[in-house]
Amino acid sequence: MILSADALLDIIKTHQQWAVVLVFALAFAESLAFVSLLIPATVILWGVGALIGVADLEFWRLWFATALGAILGDWVSYWFGLHYHEKIEKLWPINRYPHLIERAHGSFKRYGVVAVFGGRFIGPLRAFMPLVAGATMMPIMTFQLANTSSGLLWAGVTLAPGAFGADFISNWLN
Repeated sequence: MILSADALLDIIKTHQQWAVVLVFALAFAESLAFVSLLIPATVILWGVGALIGVADLEFWRLWFATALGAILGDWVSYWFGLHYHEKIEKLWPINRYPHLIERAHGSFKRYGVVAVFGGRFIGPLRAFMPLVAGATMMPIMTFQLANTSSGLLWAGVTLAPGAFGADFISNWLN
């Protein structure tokens, strides 16, 4: 059974003790090659950001869980690229979207580590950039620098508008 975005947001609002685990899992899934095509986690995380402001959820714990999930998801994708670089383009669902791999590979060759950092903020490339970085044998420390810094920033950019915007609007209306 697959939960809708609204159902998942209701679960987070009702069972706030699970919010950290759920946002970690959502960010991990959003950053994991293959899985990211199946789960609209960014949209759900935007909703979680709005819940932070209206349901008194703790921003910093959710930010950290989101960042950690994104960083680990990218690391796993990098690992897959590093170990299975010759077989990646033949795997489902990538073989159904060859233009995404070509686009990611072109960006990576042109911009290098900046592409890994920036790819985090471009939906379709988010999970493929780490895969391509691994497949092209980018040094792990270089990758992790881009991965960690972009994951921390992406978590804030994803959650903060809803968290602080909802609070701002609520205060402004009262």
